[in-house]
Amino acid sequence: MGLMPPLYQIALRSSQSLLLAIVFLAVSVQSGIAAIQFDVFAGYDSIVREAAWFPVACEIHNDGPPFKAHIEITSGGFGSDQIRRIPLELPTNTRKRIVIPMFASSVRYGPQWDARLIDDNGKVRAERLGIQAKFASYDALLMGALPRTFNGMPTMPNIKPNRVELKPQAARLQIEQFPDSPIALEGLDAIYVNSEKAITLPMPQVAALIAWVRDGGHLIVGIESAGDVSSLPWLQQFLPVEISGVANVAIDEAIGGWLGGELTESRQKAPTSAFAPKFKNLQSDNPYSTLPRDTTFNSTEVPIVRVKVKDGTAIFSAGDSPLLIQANRGRGKISVLTFSPEREPFRSWKNRPYFWARLTGLAPDLLLTTDNSNYGGASTDAVFGALIDSRQVKNLPVEWLLLLLLVYLIVIGPFDQYWLKKINRQMLTWITFPAYVVIFSFLIYFIGYKLRAGETEWNELQIVDILPRGDRAELRGRTYASVYSSENSHYQLASEPMVSTLRGEFLDLYAGGGRDGNRLRVDQTGNSFQAEITVPVWTSLLYVNDWFKQESLPLIASVTLEGNATRLKLQNLTDRPLTDLRFAYAQSMYEIGNLEAGETKTILLDPTKGTPVSAFVQQNGGSFPHAVGARRNAFGDDSARHLENRPLVATVVSLGKHLAGNQSNFQRFVSPPGLDISASLDKGDAILFAFDPGHAYAKPINQFTPKRVRRDSLLRLVIPVKQL
Repeated sequence: MGLMPPLYQIALRSSQSLLLAIVFLAVSVQSGIAAIQFDVFAGYDSIVREAAWFPVACEIHNDGPPFKAHIEITSGGFGSDQIRRIPLELPTNTRKRIVIPMFASSVRYGPQWDARLIDDNGKVRAERLGIQAKFASYDALLMGALPRTFNGMPTMPNIKPNRVELKPQAARLQIEQFPDSPIALEGLDAIYVNSEKAITLPMPQVAALIAWVRDGGHLIVGIESAGDVSSLPWLQQFLPVEISGVANVAIDEAIGGWLGGELTESRQKAPTSAFAPKFKNLQSDNPYSTLPRDTTFNSTEVPIVRVKVKDGTAIFSAGDSPLLIQANRGRGKISVLTFSPEREPFRSWKNRPYFWARLTGLAPDLLLTTDNSNYGGASTDAVFGALIDSRQVKNLPVEWLLLLLLVYLIVIGPFDQYWLKKINRQMLTWITFPAYVVIFSFLIYFIGYKLRAGETEWNELQIVDILPRGDRAELRGRTYASVYSSENSHYQLASEPMVSTLRGEFLDLYAGGGRDGNRLRVDQTGNSFQAEITVPVWTSLLYVNDWFKQESLPLIASVTLEGNATRLKLQNLTDRPLTDLRFAYAQSMYEIGNLEAGETKTILLDPTKGTPVSAFVQQNGGSFPHAVGARRNAFGDDSARHLENRPLVATVVSLGKHLAGNQSNFQRFVSPPGLDISASLDKGDAILFAFDPGHAYAKPINQFTPKRVRRDSLLRLVIPVKQL
């Protein structure tokens, strides 16, 4: 018994062991938390363009215990009511990269975002606050690049207007952060890819790149070596050339002649930027024709790959060796450089920035004039809001509002004084005055109830671009959905399994500073989403679902030129009649009428019978600014805030470039990339518009059953023109 330690020693040792265990556990937990690496990169090389989608790349490295979590991204400034979340699992010793499409709605006044990594218990495991990016105006030219070397990055020239946000820029893209969604690429006008870097692109990113091109993007491929192309089957099929050998040639005269040549679409075949600004004082001079000669560049031969052109056009050549070949791919185009623009002497060429400027379609006026009068504009989202917002919402006319105010002032003033004086009870004003306030409050509520109370309503208009691929088609859709709520409520939305994402209404650059005005939470899972929106009582809110999917062709069309006439052949492949068909070609608009289910129709169009596109757009879109302005106001004439005729309004917005004309900034409109397809007319293609009433090409995203529902679609098909 004498050898046993005292009881207090046993208790002390037990306490020390327990304390050590607690300390070890705390250190382990803390080290597990500290082992999380969370990096966030916003935009294209930290550049975002307003009114466009852009990628946010997140890299997470977990060296600690496994856990489930989600990434939560919110705006650090305006629009903080909008949350985008991405669920993920993080096993021990794993690194994950996720690219999330975000919409640049509030970037004009300092773009920044907050990102948090939150586990299933709601605990913030890591965060990055105040993530900033550089702001590019909606009408600036923004190019992405996957060069072989850092020094091989394209460069852009300085412009005359003194506006930093309007300066053309080239953003260096990273393979690891390259989006796998074509929607996240839509903030770029063009992408340059070196063939050596193309080898390292994963197939999901390749699919996104091709879909982006077919939807109107401009892909520029610089061939580093013939072996790069032969090792990539997808690139062989996508390029308009076949590799036939290699050679050394002098390219200075060919490039210089093209660079200083006439700026015409028929000769250059260069894309027209969807964001090219419109200046009041247009210049007709060619800013490239007076560039100085570079003697070093002129005296050196350059290695090129010899090619055979399969389709497309050789824009300029050195002798019989094409150096730049361009071909259409869907609504977009591909340019092939048979030499490497990252090697000498081109890399040190003094005129290299101007080469990239002309190739990517920079508006020449930016190099000629300091006029910067074009600044901002109204949002085309507001036009769709005026078109599909619920008609159950009625405004109180201003005259009635003033009358109600006048009656209120008379009652609480002269009437109250006269009545109380007559009954000799002036002290009762302490009772009558609050009573008047209560009575008029109930009266105002009753008037609001009568004007705005109604049934839950879902109105939807889909703008669907048909991109044919054999006997099937890729459909690029924009679903504009307006929801009216009869109560303060939350509503669930979800997309079908396809490339799809959701945003709120983009407010105009004057009333809302360009910010996104609606409250929503989007859970992005892969390339589809689930969302929850919050709609206040008696209001209509607009949401936009951007999506891609593959489906059978709904419509076939071909255009052939026969002398001075244009032959249009149409075939409706659906089991429904298509209505309000319109055909645009050579800057003229033609009314086609209807096309019955399964009907094939051939029409010979007389060019003298068409309406100029600019006149058609300005005549039918002249009421847009007034409707958008009235929609912002809570009072006034109800009819002023609404637009009618869905197929006509959607067609006009599709050619919105012609809306500006000589109007002021307050009458111009800002469109997200790809909505305005006027550039297809500028390239010489034709456009067919067809309205499909009562039908939707993407499954409904509303996961609730409204009392009132309407769904319509406008089909848009860009048609290459054939010459007999």
